[in-house]
Amino acid sequence: MVQKVVGIIGGMGPLATVDLMKKVILHTPATKDQDHIHIIADNFSQIPDRTTAILGKGVDPCPYMIQSAQRLEKAGADFLVIACNTAHFFFESVKKSVHIPILHMPVETAKFLQENHFKKVGLLATDGTINTKLYQHSCQNYDIEVIDPDMVMQKEVMDGIYAIKGGKSAKGFMSLSTVANNLIEAGAEAIIAGCTEIPLVLKSSEEMVVIDPTEILAKTIIKTASETDKSIQLV
Repeated sequence: MVQKVVGIIGGMGPLATVDLMKKVILHTPATKDQDHIHIIADNFSQIPDRTTAILGKGVDPCPYMIQSAQRLEKAGADFLVIACNTAHFFFESVKKSVHIPILHMPVETAKFLQENHFKKVGLLATDGTINTKLYQHSCQNYDIEVIDPDMVMQKEVMDGIYAIKGGKSAKGFMSLSTVANNLIEAGAEAIIAGCTEIPLVLKSSEEMVVIDPTEILAKTIIKTASETDKSIQLV
């Protein structure tokens, strides 16, 4: 069976891109190298910060993301994914710039939550993702309530995310786990790790279910790449 080729719009951040690739590899039922999916990754770390741009304080990353998408299409990708939650704010513009489909990580996560009967979840994400309501709207379409951190907790989340980006994983874990526990106490049945850096330090435990959108996306990539029909369902 000939598999489809996946292109990863990456570099947002570099570790998150590698994490997605690793999860695709680990979840692929392969017995030899040739069984693995053909992945083309554009680790384009020069894409400007998504959160600052959404908040009106930085350079628009969309033209850079479009460059990456078109580069991957020319390289032979059959479909694309975006290795960054916040970057999905620019999803429609990027999708219109290419002739191949793009999987949508927040929508795939909402589908997973519904399939596993979650009704109320907490969200840890960047200011950009929170403000654009990427997960809130996606989950609402599947009758799932999302609890956001308050302003004080959200500052703690951002401190944790940028600590991870800066290589300070222990500091990031302390900040994020504190907020996650507060959301669980507020009634969340699980925590969406809605920034691709968060699952690098925050894992499920007996006290907390952590939903990793990157892992969900990785499994969707495997399923999509293995489908014999060249058409891919769009959101």
